[in-house]
Amino acid sequence: MPKNKINPKPAGEIRGLWLKKLGPGLITGAADDDPSGIATYSQAGAQFGLNTLWTCLFTFPLMVGIQIISAKIGRVSGHGLATNIRRHYPRPFLYGIVALLMVANTINIAADIAAMGAATKLLIGGSAHFYAVGFGVMSLLLQIFIPYKRYVRVLKWLTLVLLAYVGTMFAVQIPWEQVVRQTLWPQMSWKPEYITMVVAIFGTTISPYLFFWQASQEVEELEADPKAQPLIDMPNQARASFSRIKIDTLVGMGFSNIIAFFIMLTTAVTLNLHGVTDIQTSAQAATALRPIAGEFAFWLFSGGIIGTGMLAVPVLAGSAAYAVAGTFKWKNSLASKPEANKAFYSIITAATLLGVLICFAPIDPIKALFWSAVINGVISVPIMLIIMLMASRKDIMGSFVIRRGLSVLGWGCTVAMIFAVIGMFWGMFGT
Repeated sequence: MPKNKINPKPAGEIRGLWLKKLGPGLITGAADDDPSGIATYSQAGAQFGLNTLWTCLFTFPLMVGIQIISAKIGRVSGHGLATNIRRHYPRPFLYGIVALLMVANTINIAADIAAMGAATKLLIGGSAHFYAVGFGVMSLLLQIFIPYKRYVRVLKWLTLVLLAYVGTMFAVQIPWEQVVRQTLWPQMSWKPEYITMVVAIFGTTISPYLFFWQASQEVEELEADPKAQPLIDMPNQARASFSRIKIDTLVGMGFSNIIAFFIMLTTAVTLNLHGVTDIQTSAQAATALRPIAGEFAFWLFSGGIIGTGMLAVPVLAGSAAYAVAGTFKWKNSLASKPEANKAFYSIITAATLLGVLICFAPIDPIKALFWSAVINGVISVPIMLIIMLMASRKDIMGSFVIRRGLSVLGWGCTVAMIFAVIGMFWGMFGT
């Protein structure tokens, strides 16, 4: 008999190990496909057909780069982005960035909650405002009263609702040869409306709140493990930590871009081909799909809006709270009880409830979301510049300053966003 017989691990144990590797990156990527993002991707597919699918291939490596860098800053230093900025850069800069982030996130929460209410009304009737209040309050209560370890598992399972947008392709006929051809060789245009749409996709896909959330979630994971320490103090944990971050982020950002691709694809081969090119909201996209793609696609699309909203709202509120708390040296952890962390939870409460209230205000939600995108675009550039500078500083990263390959991706993402913001303002004021 062989002396060193190796017993293979059961399939369930292997799946469990993989699930443990997935956390901040997976949730961050999935939260990127929120109802507001779904509206943008739907509009892209409806208006320009298959000619915006290339953006998913373009943004994937850039997203991976900047999100891995954000995660590494959190894991190495043991602090979120706001705390690191406060320690190493001028306070007025930080105050301005965090104030704009809070405004943009609150408007985005309002848009997402309103979309969830509208989608529920489509499915079962009733009052969209009533449902919006219910979803806002439910999201807030989950964040406050569910222990962090259990809450993270809830968020992980919620990512599965995004598969609804993969499921819609089974309800429609897709010319795959043409899809591949136009994804790799799209018919691009220099018309302002096309450039504006590409900029909108970039701004929706690469958003500042994602940087703050993933870095802070790495800190949460660090504090949840009594054996873990910031890598700057315990470098021997680096190899396993960086491997987990890489796998987690690749899966999360891949998931995000695949879902965006299928939303654009579904609306391109249905709405665009039938002349429906003016889509302003995710609920409007679901309604337009119904007579073209059938009840199955309608229910999947509408249900996905609700599920993605339940995933995205806590990420939006939480990232705002992490940023504000880091700015003012408040304790900030979803793992702590509300009574021990009142200031942090008050920001989560304020952002969520203000989002609910905006749903009742006489404000055009499309214009509100537009200005939220403008703010996100404007603040993403200085935040990304600071992230790249911090990741190269030895007083923050020690021996773990980012290497050339990751630096190229991070700076590539930053430059892409600079051109996107220039394109956004050119579209707004240059025509």
